[in-house]
Amino acid sequence: MSGIDAGEELGARAARARALALLRIRGRALGVAILPAAVAVVLFAADAQGHLAGPAWDAVRWTVLAVAVLVLLVTVLVAVSVARARPAVSPTVPVTEAGAPDLYRLVRELADRLDVPAPSAIALTPDCDSWLEDRTHRALRRGPGGAAEGGDTAPVLVIGSPFLWWMRVAELRAVLAPVVAGTGPSADPDIAAARRFVRGLDAAIADAAAPGRSALHAAPLAFTGWVSRLLLRACREHAAEMERCVAAAASMRAQTVDQGLRVTAQEQVGLAYAGWDRLLTRVALPAWRMGRWPSRLDAGVVSALTELSRRDRLADGFALRLGERPACDLLEEPGTADEAASLLAARLFHGGPAESGPDWAPVDWQQYPDEVVDRKWRSEAARLHRVLDTLGVPRASAADPSVPTLARVVEHLSGPGAPGGPGEELAAGIGAEVAREEAGSPDRAGAGSGDRTPGGESRTGRAGPGQSDGADDPLDLWGPGPLPLFPLQPPRTDADLLADHVQAMVCCAAVDTAGAAPGLDWLDGPALLVGGERRADLADPVLSLVEDGDPDPLLAWLAEVGVRADKPVRLV
Repeated sequence: MSGIDAGEELGARAARARALALLRIRGRALGVAILPAAVAVVLFAADAQGHLAGPAWDAVRWTVLAVAVLVLLVTVLVAVSVARARPAVSPTVPVTEAGAPDLYRLVRELADRLDVPAPSAIALTPDCDSWLEDRTHRALRRGPGGAAEGGDTAPVLVIGSPFLWWMRVAELRAVLAPVVAGTGPSADPDIAAARRFVRGLDAAIADAAAPGRSALHAAPLAFTGWVSRLLLRACREHAAEMERCVAAAASMRAQTVDQGLRVTAQEQVGLAYAGWDRLLTRVALPAWRMGRWPSRLDAGVVSALTELSRRDRLADGFALRLGERPACDLLEEPGTADEAASLLAARLFHGGPAESGPDWAPVDWQQYPDEVVDRKWRSEAARLHRVLDTLGVPRASAADPSVPTLARVVEHLSGPGAPGGPGEELAAGIGAEVAREEAGSPDRAGAGSGDRTPGGESRTGRAGPGQSDGADDPLDLWGPGPLPLFPLQPPRTDADLLADHVQAMVCCAAVDTAGAAPGLDWLDGPALLVGGERRADLADPVLSLVEDGDPDPLLAWLAEVGVRADKPVRLV
């Protein structure tokens, strides 16, 4: 036996030992539950044989029997609650075999090569990660007409959608090898039973904590949750160690597959994560706040990573690598899958409806500068001037006092930046305006470009792009609470909002008076283009004005670019 085989066998044995420890905890809990019944049987058997007779023992027998019946009823209640609980699954975009026959073929060939069961299905997640997910609990309760059905026992392979667009086919196979190898331990009956037990306890706790229960149901569910928490606390160490051993065994088994590519593939995983994070926080988030969701995020990550590699020279042999077949070619309709993953990303990380509408529309990359960047600047500039009007700040144009100008903003903020001064007063007004706009749009996150906390919406909408009409909403099991589930950024302060609004006003003035244009930087998001070149030096002069009341750095910047602060600016 080779060292790899020995290491894999050792990891599998350790995982099985931990699984048996979890099952023993379940057995001990059952033993405690039936102990009063066993004692009652012994007492009545003794009475039948003429032992332990008398009124006192009769009282003991019937008392123990009553306790036994009560404990058994409670045990049945807890067991049924755990069995009926539906563990939340990761929100994903399903990929059917008809929609990706080449991808399914690659995964099956990989499973055959590893001598493990093939995953039962494939799904995409809008994140840079891949894993196996057991959905047995859900399959058991989703048969036609509500009837229970056995379903597939093999787990679902969840693949990070950015991997498909950024990685080449061989790199994707190397990344998926240790993940697919995990189906081997998943097929072990002891490990599978232990996982079902732990997932059931976790789901029962979630059910007990769900709001909106009537008083009649709340009490028994609260007790079920308390028992489940006790058991889960006892299981925690064994469950964590079991999963660690399973991962170690899978990793050992996968070492024989594409070993030369694994290091390169892992480097691409890190690069993809860096580009994906920048794309979401710098590019997608401003669009989501405007009520627009970029419909080709995965294609965008390729552009972002291309730019990152060009700037920082992170990828050796970059041009040669791009000549190889991308993994997204394994999909029959990559554009449809990209759109579905992009909408799910918008909902997970920011919030929004399951379908497009007047205030929640897709936008492609060609439209991004006009539909997102320019609109963002002008809506923020309009809000800035509305707040100035509320504060009674006079217009600064001598020719036409009614038109908005940049000079009005600069003159108002040129005072001292001490607490209580014009900067803080204006920031508080903008914060209040944003809060009012958010409160007026409860059904959609992204009521305005400056919203600080996204709103909520029902998780029971129809299927998004790329899903069948009969499919459940991928967020259905996460409950009716507000989105997003995973916010990208903390709420912005009033000072942050003020700086954003002043910078937006400067950009509008540059576009209207100096021939500048809105643009898109793949790594930094909205960009101001002057003479076709991006100007990234505006933030510091704006901060000097907002925080210190010093207009000189900004005035020097305006003079260099050729911006006329006294000229009117078009708002929305």
